Amino acid sequence: MELLLVLAFLALFSLSALAGIALRKRLHERHLTSETMDSIRLVTGLMVTFAALILSLQLSTARSRFDVTSSHRSAYAARLANLDQCLRLFKEAADPIRLKLRRYTAAVIASTWPHEAAPTVAGMPDIAGMALRGEDRTLSRLISEIGAEVDALPTTGLENTATRCRAAFAQVSSARWNVIEDAIAPSGDFFIGILSFWLSLVFLSFGLQIPRRALSAIVLAIGVLSVSSIMFVIVDLSLPYQGVFHVPSTAMREALADMMR
Repeated sequence: MELLLVLAFLALFSLSALAGIALRKRLHERHLTSETMDSIRLVTGLMVTFAALILSLQLSTARSRFDVTSSHRSAYAARLANLDQCLRLFKEAADPIRLKLRRYTAAVIASTWPHEAAPTVAGMPDIAGMALRGEDRTLSRLISEIGAEVDALPTTGLENTATRCRAAFAQVSSARWNVIEDAIAPSGDFFIGILSFWLSLVFLSFGLQIPRRALSAIVLAIGVLSVSSIMFVIVDLSLPYQGVFHVPSTAMREALADMMR
């Protein structure tokens, strides 16, 4: 998928530049006067300025959104581990709840990162058919059961601990919804398509202007490669659980390992 994205942007911008070069060869000399070329450079400069501004803003936005998603996932893992730590204070009475919590955490890891080795917890839900992103009914039902059982824990002599555990579960629920909302963020495909079209026009204009020299062609190729890589990074960052830049499963796996100690 990542390689296809890079190739797609490279192909689009390269073909645009080559189309500009081919068009220049076909144009009559009266269309290539200094006044005409100056006008083309003026318009191209305006387009380049706006393109650079939009690319920088889009890259910053994508990076910020990715960092927030990663932060929410780490917070979610910490909340799950904290709930398990609290439940340990109830000893044997909370063992069934802690087992369900381990099953839940393992299923979340396996369904969120299906291309990685899945953790194994006896009795964990079957991840086949689970939603890769957003809310899944099976996991939602399991976490609701855990919450109900936390509320039903015997509180004799452990009133303060029970209050802490209920608060810890409330934090888990809040962190869970943050993760779900991050995963179902609006797609920017249409915007990326418009921006790609705009940049292809810029490279078409470059192809019209460059002189027929090897050095000019090399510089244009470097520009195509640079802009293509920026577009790739923007798209890849907007898919936080896929691609080269992805949210790792490390925090969730560490939380599960802590639960199993």
